[in-house]
Amino acid sequence: MLTAYLQDLDDIPGTTVFTPKRARQGLYLNQFCMSLLKPENRDAFRADEEAYLDGWALSDAQRKAVRDRDYNAMIALGGNFYFLYKIGATDGFSVQKVVGQMTGMTAEEYGAMMLAGGRSPEGQRSKRANAAAAAA
Repeated sequence: MLTAYLQDLDDIPGTTVFTPKRARQGLYLNQFCMSLLKPENRDAFRADEEAYLDGWALSDAQRKAVRDRDYNAMIALGGNFYFLYKIGATDGFSVQKVVGQMTGMTAEEYGAMMLAGGRSPEGQRSKRANAAAAAA
C-alpha cells in the first residue's frame, strides 16, 4: 500500500516529491549543502569548489549538478530544495532568483508570475490524466 502511494506521488507533473528513497539517494548531497551553514565552509567552497566537493561522497552526476548549479538535476538526484538553497545563498542569490532559474524564468518574471497568482493548476494535477486527455 505504501509503495502504491509513493508511486502515485510520481504522477504529479513538474513535481519531485522528497520520498525516503530520494532522501537516501541525496544523503551526502544534502549534508554537503548543510555544511555551507558555517562561514569557514562557505569560504572553502568558494575558494576551491572541486577540493571542497572531494570531501563528500557525491556521485559524479551530483558533482556535475552542483558545479553547473543545476538545481532541477540536484533535486532529481535526491537533493531537497531547502538544503540545496544553501548553495544559492553561498553564491549570493535570492530564493526568487534560484527558483526562477529552475523554471526557466528570470527572478523578475518569476516574481511577477507569483504576484499574479502563480501558475494555473490546469494540466498540473496528473501525468496519467494529461496522457489520457491527449489520447482522446
